[in-house]
Amino acid sequence: MTQAEIKLCSLLLQEHFGEIVEKIGVHLIRTGSQPLRVIVHDTGTSPDQVKKALCVLIQHNLVIYQVHKRGVVEYEAQCSHMLRMLRYPRYIYTTKTLYSDTGELIVEELLLNGKMTMSAVVKKVADRLTETMEDGKTMDYAEVSNTFVRLADTHFVQRCPVVPATEDSDSGPPPPAPTLVINEKDMYVVPKLNLIGKGKRRRSSDEDAAGEPKAKRPKQSTDNKEPIPDDGIYWQANLDRFHQHFRDQAIVSAVANRMDQTSSEIVRTMLRMSEITTPSSAPFTQPLSSNEIFRSLPVGYNISKQVLDQYLTLLADDPLEFVGKSGDSGGGMYVINLHKALASLATATLESVVQERFGSRCARIFRLVLQKKHLEQKQVEDFAMIPAKEAKDMLYKMLSENFISLQIGCQ
Repeated sequence: MTQAEIKLCSLLLQEHFGEIVEKIGVHLIRTGSQPLRVIVHDTGTSPDQVKKALCVLIQHNLVIYQVHKRGVVEYEAQCSHMLRMLRYPRYIYTTKTLYSDTGELIVEELLLNGKMTMSAVVKKVADRLTETMEDGKTMDYAEVSNTFVRLADTHFVQRCPVVPATEDSDSGPPPPAPTLVINEKDMYVVPKLNLIGKGKRRRSSDEDAAGEPKAKRPKQSTDNKEPIPDDGIYWQANLDRFHQHFRDQAIVSAVANRMDQTSSEIVRTMLRMSEITTPSSAPFTQPLSSNEIFRSLPVGYNISKQVLDQYLTLLADDPLEFVGKSGDSGGGMYVINLHKALASLATATLESVVQERFGSRCARIFRLVLQKKHLEQKQVEDFAMIPAKEAKDMLYKMLSENFISLQIGCQ
């Protein structure tokens, strides 16, 4: 990591979790994997504080651990996950636009707490929504549960790995650290909970209903507490799914700018049909037939099957190849070329940066080098139709800023 990234991680950790967690997190970023005793020694922090800080970081998926053959547990910082904290507001706002205020608060609670049970999230969100309602109105647990199920169905939230039951039942000595596993089939399966109730408004911060200050309230016996219906099943926000959604939105916007709104709506429909079945790292979406796409278009979007086929043919013939044809069954099978689409978007961004910094002629040269891969200075002058002196100056400018590189050929 660069020093700027380490500094940014440090500031994010301090803002979200305080100085001790920031100290331990930055130490792990700088040193790599470390066992507990080394972290305690190197940071000069008490073992108890280090353990608590590591618990916080693990709870929020910012640190992972693994057991080595010698039985030593080492902890490693996840720098990329720390930098994602910058995007928390965007994740929350995206959920608000897709699933209204209820979905927004569900994702916000999961991001704030790292991992939570579904029942705890539902009750907390119902209470928060009730606080914002008019007197006499409350939010039903069932309504929040339904939104949570929709978020799980579209993979915006997912189950956390758990300790397998066999590990608990072994009669031998316990391992130095538990091994967490998750069955992919169960990652988005919501437990059947019969949550009945409504959100409650908070009373005075200092007194409860009986007028007793909180500090003097007797502790209730834990034996009287009701068992948690989904105890041990924890959930977290699936940040990779949010990034997939951002990617899809960028592709749809690019198609709208290049062609028209109808083309972008067709591409949006294809992406929506494939969002659950296609892994985020896949180069293509699952093949979709023209008939399937036609049936899945938004209600009220009045285009005929013939017009749809014409649009799909235009999209497949476009030089950018955002859409590709993979077969002729079902009226024609089509896919979204995800990697090619992202490469085209990245190229367009680079070209616009070069044009803004160096002008349109430099952008023309840069575009040529991108297309031809390797060009000699004389070839650049001829292809770009720019005088030799100007071409030389422009190439030097981009070379000094590391936008292009110089390769010396061998005779």
